[in-house]
Amino acid sequence: MKTRAYVNATLYPVSRPPIEKGLLLVRDGKIVFAGRGEVPAEAEIIDMSGKVILPGFVDAHTHVGMWGEWYGQPQHDGNEATNPVTPEVRAIDSIWPAHSAFEDARSGGVTTVHVTPGSANIIGGETAVIKTTGKVVDEMIVRNPAGMKVALGENPKGAYGRNGKMPSTRMGNAAVLRTALYKAKDYEKKLEAAKKDPSKTPDTDLGLLSLLKVLRGEIPLRIHAHRADDIVTAVRVAEEFGVDYSIEHCTDGATVAEFLGKRGAKVNVGPSMWHRAKAETWNISLETAGILAKAGCRVSIISDHPFHPIQFLSTAAAMCWANGMSEEDALRAVTLTPAETLGVADKVGSLDEGKDADFVVWSGHPFRIRSKVEEVYIGGVKVYG
Repeated sequence: MKTRAYVNATLYPVSRPPIEKGLLLVRDGKIVFAGRGEVPAEAEIIDMSGKVILPGFVDAHTHVGMWGEWYGQPQHDGNEATNPVTPEVRAIDSIWPAHSAFEDARSGGVTTVHVTPGSANIIGGETAVIKTTGKVVDEMIVRNPAGMKVALGENPKGAYGRNGKMPSTRMGNAAVLRTALYKAKDYEKKLEAAKKDPSKTPDTDLGLLSLLKVLRGEIPLRIHAHRADDIVTAVRVAEEFGVDYSIEHCTDGATVAEFLGKRGAKVNVGPSMWHRAKAETWNISLETAGILAKAGCRVSIISDHPFHPIQFLSTAAAMCWANGMSEEDALRAVTLTPAETLGVADKVGSLDEGKDADFVVWSGHPFRIRSKVEEVYIGGVKVYG
């Protein structure tokens, strides 16, 4: 493929300071160069004077392609709400690439999304990081699995407690999670014993095999927790088992910011531009992301699409900036930080040599109300505009 040179734009690499009248070189779906330099003689030149180029946004927590929206019940594929523990289910088996949410994502400059099962279950299943274009989900994957979805708080105890099943309390939530992780530890012992004596090989258990990926450090727990006590419980259980984790939503995180900051916790904050949909989100605030960043947390701003429309992820980041978060942190929170949290920063999240050529041409700074997404590229191919 011929080298394309995007010239004269203001580049926001994110990993480095902005570059006025920069040069972005793209070849074979990868970024070859981003900075100031000479245009190669063989390159096709595209003049981007007056434009702003950023890496494609990375949304660290969505339900894109698996939630009903206007499709209704036939597309409600986010929760396998028949058992509070379903680690064996996989998000990729519910993602529908033709879902209109992908077009919405592209229109907002979002090129990579973390798709998670919903939060009806204590353990909801494996998550996946995918690009926002494609016809076959297997060809859209950036990382799979990318985590194990866990949920604490109102959702699981409401989904099962109302039917007289465990969990019906927050105590029950934590107990169900611990029990599942201990079962996985016991299963690993059986697998080890079977190496010496094949007659002791246990029956295949897909759920426990998935949880072993967590215990072995291959994937983290992605723990839905809004209220401060649920956030602390999430940390307590993760540390008890010595596993990696991120806190999803972290609505009440400002209350325990110092606690989280000491741990350099990965927190995926949002949806921030949302109503107080339930009791545990009463403390929702656009200041939370900035408070957590200043405390030392690794903060990503999320849409939780469809609960905050993904095409307005830039608006959420802008409002967090307007409410105390630094501009640098707010830009990182929708690009490089989520890429790092998701374990895909070697591929996406910044305009750096060797990364996928996922970039967005804006009419102006993305935090300005009149700025628009004009063109979106994924792997160097225009997918919007």
